Parts: sequence; structure tokens; C-alpha cells
Amino acid sequence: MLTPALAIQRTPLVAVYGTLKRGLRNHHWLADAQFLGSDRLNSVTLYDLGPYPGAKTELSQGIEVEVFRVDTPVLSALDRLEGYRVRTPKRGDYDRLIHHTTFGPAWLYLYNHSVSGCPAIREGGWPQLL
Repeated sequence: MLTPALAIQRTPLVAVYGTLKRGLRNHHWLADAQFLGSDRLNSVTLYDLGPYPGAKTELSQGIEVEVFRVDTPVLSALDRLEGYRVRTPKRGDYDRLIHHTTFGPAWLYLYNHSVSGCPAIREGGWPQLL
């Protein structure tokens, strides 16, 4: 198992799809991160959970993400925000896994709970502006 510092050295990128995107309410968590650009991932589907979306590893027609270069303190802060548990990732609100982007491999937070009854977003991005 990689320590968080070693993991970030190997994968210093994070792909975001919800409230962390530029112009949305949680983007301030990435204020010091370098924006690399946007991409579309066919490896995830979003679910509209109301105030925020959750991603599941399911094929889609392309979900819009923004990719940022982050450092260890920023990734650790995002882990806390997303309820990611380093030692027991399946028990947190989100797990964090590598997905391939045009900018290189990037961490992506995946929702751990049921999405039964939640509207699926299989193309484009999360529509709500908060």
C-alpha cells in the first residue's frame, strides 16, 4: 500500500466532476492547484444525489471532468471533504481510484453508497450550479 505522500508523487493529478469544478461552491479547495484542462471520461457515470453528484465506475458516453495538479496537503484536504478513509476506503463516503485522462492518470472520487432511485447522468456533466 502506498503512503499518501508516495501516491501523490506517482499520481499528482485529480479529476473532479461536481462541486469542486471551477465556479462551483467547493472549488476553493483547489484554489492553489494548477488547472490542466477538461476531459471526458467514458469509464464513469454520474448520479445526481441532490446537492452534489456521485460517480460510479460504469460505462458512459463521456462525463465531463476538470483535471488539476495537486500536492499532498491539497489531496489530504480533498480526502477529508469527500469522506475518503485511507485505511478503509470502502467504508467512507467515497473511494479514490485512478482513472486515465488526456493529462495522465488522475485520482477520481467514486461514491460508495447506493444510487438506487437517483437520476443517472451518462453524458455531459453535472447540471446543478450551487
